[in-house]
Amino acid sequence: MTVFRIAPAVVDAFPGTRIALVTATGLRGREPWPHTADAVERLERGLADGTWRPADETDPRIEAWHTAYRSFGTNPRRVRPSVDALGRRLAKKAALPRINPAVDSYNAVSVRHGLPAGAFDLDHVTGDVDIRHAEGHETFTPLGEPGSVEHPAPGEIVYADTTGILTRHWNHRDAHRTRVTEDSTRVVFVLETLHADRDGHLLDTAAEELRALLAPHAARTAVHLLDAHHPRAIATA
Repeated sequence: MTVFRIAPAVVDAFPGTRIALVTATGLRGREPWPHTADAVERLERGLADGTWRPADETDPRIEAWHTAYRSFGTNPRRVRPSVDALGRRLAKKAALPRINPAVDSYNAVSVRHGLPAGAFDLDHVTGDVDIRHAEGHETFTPLGEPGSVEHPAPGEIVYADTTGILTRHWNHRDAHRTRVTEDSTRVVFVLETLHADRDGHLLDTAAEELRALLAPHAARTAVHLLDAHHPRAIATA
């Protein structure tokens, strides 16, 4: 059982924050996921025929994250929010990366709705997870760089468990330790907005879309919400 918490200082700084935790247990990542493959291909077709484009930094959803990044000392044009970086990559290459079905699922939902997304393998999370300001002494090993160690800047917003940092710059990059692979069976997926009053309905829709992509390939799925009124949730499916 893993508890996720938003620290009071984060709520005070960003009172409109709303986070959806989409949990899945008994995931089967080595079987075909045709609905995910179709979701990714539909986005690519929409981009190719001009009927859809990913949100860019002029979009209010992305602009809000740029403003948040600057507030805690991160330059969002050098270190981009995950959904911004993913949308730029899609626009440039005309294709989304294929990692594995679970990761492809949240990437497709993220870029479709213009909301940052990530995921943690719960079997590699230690203790509870806090969304808080970094103190500066914590350690972070970036995804894909198992030999690297970084230290977040004091005041940077991070996801952290009892071992170390799970994401830097709120949602820029996930940690290598808790990466989701084809063999991950207990996963929590995260979708975020800073403006629940404006984009809460998008978050709800995106969370349900993601849960629907996961459900045929999992024993159980569920959606839990974190916000100023509900700053604590147990990530169980």
